[in-house]
Amino acid sequence: MPTSLSFTREIPLRHDVDVFVAGGGPAGVAAALAAARRGASVFLAEGQGCFGGMGTAGLVPAFMQFGDGINFLAGGVGREVYDRLFAAGGVGPDDKKDHGACVCGIRAEALKRVYDEMMTESGAGFAFGTQMVAVEAAEGAVSHVVCAGKSGLFAVRARVFVDATGDGDLAAWAGAPYEKGDAQGNLMPGTLCSLYADIDWGAARASGVGHYQVLEQAIADGVFTNPDRHLPGFWRVGRHIGGGNIGHTFGVDGTDERSLTEALLWGRQYQREYQRFYREYLTGYEAMELVATGSLLGIRETRRITGDYTMTLADFHARAGFPDEIGRYSYPVDIHASNTDLASFKQFEEEFHTLRYGEGESYGIPFRALVPRDLRNVLVAGRCVSTDRYMQSSIRVMPGCYITGQAAGLAAALATNGDVRAVDVTALQRELAAMGGYLPNCG
Repeated sequence: MPTSLSFTREIPLRHDVDVFVAGGGPAGVAAALAAARRGASVFLAEGQGCFGGMGTAGLVPAFMQFGDGINFLAGGVGREVYDRLFAAGGVGPDDKKDHGACVCGIRAEALKRVYDEMMTESGAGFAFGTQMVAVEAAEGAVSHVVCAGKSGLFAVRARVFVDATGDGDLAAWAGAPYEKGDAQGNLMPGTLCSLYADIDWGAARASGVGHYQVLEQAIADGVFTNPDRHLPGFWRVGRHIGGGNIGHTFGVDGTDERSLTEALLWGRQYQREYQRFYREYLTGYEAMELVATGSLLGIRETRRITGDYTMTLADFHARAGFPDEIGRYSYPVDIHASNTDLASFKQFEEEFHTLRYGEGESYGIPFRALVPRDLRNVLVAGRCVSTDRYMQSSIRVMPGCYITGQAAGLAAALATNGDVRAVDVTALQRELAAMGGYLPNCG
């Protein structure tokens, strides 16, 4: 019985552009917008039916902070999304605009429309329901990618390619080195986020009882199949609606569709356990009803592409600055425990509460962390940029993705000869600052 198939086809070259962007999450949208607004021709391939990735298709219910309490760090595209979302009523009913220091809820349908409007206005080309399925590369340069849509396979040729897949698919398939998980290969668990209706938020607040106060009793009572002590909980995203970041899918590998399938099956099953927990152990949730789970599993960690510079925990401690800085960010170290043992949860708690910044503090992000080693015309953006595991757990959230995405997109537009290392970093910094990027250390 043969175990492989030689597969050869002649397919149409449908797009020939300056910049190809793989993935339409926050990093991909920011990259496409920055490149298109700079005058580059752009094509973005997005596998889901909307832009936004985790914040829309994945139903992640909240943005982490956009700023450090004083400065709005995710300026530029991030600021525009933030402003438009507030103007569209797309945040929680209790959320107020500030310097971006607070976490704000996400009404996914409003965020979808914000992204639709911004991308359509930019003139960038894009297609939903379109997956990048292969990369053609030789001698450190990508020439084409192959995409699959309902119409079949087609090719895209570009001068520069931006990997905003979150998983580093394009860069890894082109031959870039990468790391994945901890020393034993353990990955952070995923979460299948959800929407629940008929929550009495007033009663929940008035009770004064939070989920962590009753979680151990529920575990002892056998409510949960897995004794998962890490429960981020609900964000209020409507008058009676809660967005749930509840439950972990342990052992999932987001780069393996078989593993993703198992995790999605389990994620839909465990909603019954969490619904029982909230209804029976907490006030205000007695009538809560599941409305939807995400069509995309919330993945926190897969590949970290190795770049010309790797950001490390030492950079976090040092509040590091870099001569090629393209932005700064400030979210804490947030490595979700890979399993359910108590020691792993205690380690998460200690790191999350100690590896964090005070008001006005942040770390720099060097352009070199966006440049994959061994590749000439590829940039990475979002959670797969070049970091160790500690820094990845900070920069992976959506505002961090806007910062790296817009820098990658603008740099791709500036790389007129296709060599991303030939980009004038001073010019890149100047244009990022003009867009609203936060670059206090750059003249």
